[in-house]
Amino acid sequence: MAVSIGQPLESTIETNGTAYSFDEDPPDMPGLKKSNERFRLPHITDLFPDIVPKYSTFSTKSSCLIRGNVQGPLRAKELGKMFVDDRDRVLLKVIRYAHASSSGAECLNDDCTFEHWWLSRAGPRSHIYFEPTEVNAAIVTCGGLCPGLNDVIRQIALTLTTYGVTDVKGIAYGYKGFIDEKIRDIDLTPQSVATIHLMGGSILGSSRGNSKTSEIVDNIEKRGTNMLFVIGGNGSHAGAMAIHQECFKRKLKVAVVGVPKTIDNDILLMDKTFGFDTAVEEAQRAIKAAYIEAASAYHGVGVVKLMGRQSGFIAMYASLASGQVDCCLIPEVHFSLDGPNGVYEHMKTVINRKGHCLVVIAEGAGQDLVAGEGGTDASGNPILADIGQWFVKQAKKHFKEVGFPAEFKYIDPTYMIRATPANASDGILCSVLGQNAVHAAFGGYTGVTVGLVNTHYCLLPIPEVIREARNVDPDSRMWHRCLTSTGQPDFSPPHVESN
Repeated sequence: MAVSIGQPLESTIETNGTAYSFDEDPPDMPGLKKSNERFRLPHITDLFPDIVPKYSTFSTKSSCLIRGNVQGPLRAKELGKMFVDDRDRVLLKVIRYAHASSSGAECLNDDCTFEHWWLSRAGPRSHIYFEPTEVNAAIVTCGGLCPGLNDVIRQIALTLTTYGVTDVKGIAYGYKGFIDEKIRDIDLTPQSVATIHLMGGSILGSSRGNSKTSEIVDNIEKRGTNMLFVIGGNGSHAGAMAIHQECFKRKLKVAVVGVPKTIDNDILLMDKTFGFDTAVEEAQRAIKAAYIEAASAYHGVGVVKLMGRQSGFIAMYASLASGQVDCCLIPEVHFSLDGPNGVYEHMKTVINRKGHCLVVIAEGAGQDLVAGEGGTDASGNPILADIGQWFVKQAKKHFKEVGFPAEFKYIDPTYMIRATPANASDGILCSVLGQNAVHAAFGGYTGVTVGLVNTHYCLLPIPEVIREARNVDPDSRMWHRCLTSTGQPDFSPPHVESN
């Protein structure tokens, strides 16, 4: 395949006819230099500065490869506005709060000084840093199941093919597949991935826990893999970052790109992660069933436990979407069960008013009230007590002691939700994320992940998105909307001042 050699990319940006160094702040882009330092993306040229990029073989106008010596003005005329410029930026925060007291405000001081943070835009680049016929790509899925995994796998494989890649392997059962010789790779061709998005789960399988980074990179080097796509959450991304660093240490030309996977929607900086919309939609089935059961019983109480180890986004959005939930309990908001401001009192008030009550509780809520097993699982997540069953048991006991009859109906749809195929919204998100992951790798970026930020697809350095879990802000407008919908009071334990 003939691929033309291009010139090195320019290092300036033009604003209103004036050229500025890309390391300076143009008048209409304050904060650009600071953003370029904080959100700088690792690149293959950091390790191999003499690499000359080639014109891309990818076409956004069709699924056909761009072949032959198409370059310069002729190329621009024929292809039009096909590519994303490496200097394109997306503004991270779009709300300028007037004061620190504004709902959801994130401020540096009382005047709420606004900081401009600019992120690199995702998408196909006009120049690529890998010869497609020499690419040996690998895809791995890690952690728990999530709607949309097969959609992402499919789009990565298809987009690689569109560039001209013919060797795409699926690593079975997470990082374990790199180490265990008994586990065989899965060939991913356009034919083999054609309909996998119609199924839930991952055709590659998955597992929790990380193998030794050095052993994984040994295997990558042995295979000759030069593009690795890691689909997983914070722990899996930490593993991807370690692999990237080890590859740099060994001076291997390997692009490591992540696709954030967390059904809980708890990845920093991003609007949402794939699987979340499907989870909220599927949760409606459980909530509706619990509502019907509760409404059909005398003093019926429906309790639904939803996913959300550290972040209550699914419980909050599902409660708001349902319109039938009377009480939403999430990890970010502490609550008391007893007393005049407790959950039990609110439940009795609701039952007395309308004859039944519906409670949604996130799996990570109330862990301070119940003794858990302690420790962490193979992925480093804290082992949680089953708050759903514990809550029902304690509530039954309380209502019996106070002589208030109540009939409880408990539903835990967790595994049914995780195993379902992605809905239309998540299907689109998965497709675009998978495509942009491939564009990032061919663009020479490594140690990065792709995500949706302020409705635009961006590339972010992995360390920025795995510093901590993203949580529901109890001062945010969305949580306030949820409280308005449920009608629940403040369940916080009464404050007792110490002497």
